[in-house]
Amino acid sequence: MFLVLGLVLVFLVPSPWNIVSLLGCIALFLGELAFWNRTVRLHRRQVGVETLLNRSATVVTACHPDGQVRLDGEIWEARCDQGADPGDEVVVRAQEGLTLLVDRG
Repeated sequence: MFLVLGLVLVFLVPSPWNIVSLLGCIALFLGELAFWNRTVRLHRRQVGVETLLNRSATVVTACHPDGQVRLDGEIWEARCDQGADPGDEVVVRAQEGLTLLVDRG
């Protein structure tokens, strides 16, 4: 944004001040770039099976003991030793291959 503003000011501001305003906008742009770079690097994206553990899921097909659950819009194979019917809420306790091990919550 600051870079675009600096380019516009080059054509609108009289002679010595257009270069000063362009350099000022470039400095602001670099400061903003450094700020956002630092902010984004501190927030690492969490991925992997660890993000699924202890989360709530909805049973899609009956789990007696094997079935399917919906978690964040995705359907996963699941195993529930206690058994669960469609629509029940379950909690993900572990993962075995591509199968989630769930308990009735």
